[in-house]
Amino acid sequence: MKVTVSGATGRVGRHLVAALKERGDDVVALSRDAEKAGEQLGVQAYAWDLKNEAVPRPALEGRDAIVHLAGEDVGQRWNKDVKAEILDSREKGTRNMVHSIFDTKPRPRTFICASAAGFYGARGSEPVDETELPGEDWLAEVCARWERQADTAKMGIRLVIVRTGIVLDAEGGALAKMLPPFKAGLGGPIGSGKQYMPWIHLDDLVGIYLAALDHPTFNGAINASAPEPATNKQFAKALGRAVNRPAVAPVPGFTLKLMYGEMSQIVLNGVRMVPGRAPELGYEFQHPDLDEALRSTLEERPARPVSAPPAAEPEPEPDASVLGALPGEGPDDPPVRAGLGGDREPGERSDDAEEKA
Repeated sequence: MKVTVSGATGRVGRHLVAALKERGDDVVALSRDAEKAGEQLGVQAYAWDLKNEAVPRPALEGRDAIVHLAGEDVGQRWNKDVKAEILDSREKGTRNMVHSIFDTKPRPRTFICASAAGFYGARGSEPVDETELPGEDWLAEVCARWERQADTAKMGIRLVIVRTGIVLDAEGGALAKMLPPFKAGLGGPIGSGKQYMPWIHLDDLVGIYLAALDHPTFNGAINASAPEPATNKQFAKALGRAVNRPAVAPVPGFTLKLMYGEMSQIVLNGVRMVPGRAPELGYEFQHPDLDEALRSTLEERPARPVSAPPAAEPEPEPDASVLGALPGEGPDDPPVRAGLGGDREPGERSDDAEEKA
């Protein structure tokens, strides 16, 4: 398969590119620094300023699929300029990507666009699947506008939108920020600790992207989170067990608000996002248990995600209503499996869901 990946030098992008190369796919990367991306990833790379220009034509011509991961990091203190950058990198970047796809002949058959759990806003303790409407806070509006731009690609193209939870990665993102105090025995729940954290192992996130590339039954919105989201208190206790330290030092909510301002809502307001469609479509999680997932993440070994074999059925004609719920694989079909398996380099936009929403 010929796949183009934006945000390819970020944490998730690097792992996805490695998995695609491992199975023999032809990968092209899009990055602000093409030379650095090419050297780092070992693939052909093209420079792209996502907010201000079209995608270079050679990066799209003759490609089977596009995976769009790039976007400005939300894990920073927000002000007017930062919020504008967060929104513009998603809305304008995705618009430029879609317009470039439509200007390409022949067009890629599949477009997979990242999104985030923030689409749903703060929802308390009720389970939230892909049928729910967007929330009403600012970050939910960002995600909804982001997805609306991706949605314009669905005319004649299979569109998959991957709404990602907190990615377990010891090298970056939320978990990497939590590890130092937890290893020092100073970790604990944040705020009330009752807010839910929809988490996912990096192996499974890459696995869902691979399954979305390979299986035409994957269409529309897909929640990329483990089957059992944890409360912040449960997550803190599990992380304490993983590093063999107590996790009883709470962080008051007002302290987080003083440190991060409005951005603290990402941590203090939770959403119990669950993967409704991925299991229905046959995806089998490799790391559904939080304790095991954290132990696996903290092991010093490379993640080696492997895609499931392509579905036996032929590629269907593109469906113009791809955001509707589609039937999954039949009960006798084999499950979609991801084998064992993070996204921002200095100066590179992030593709990580916990940083995006």
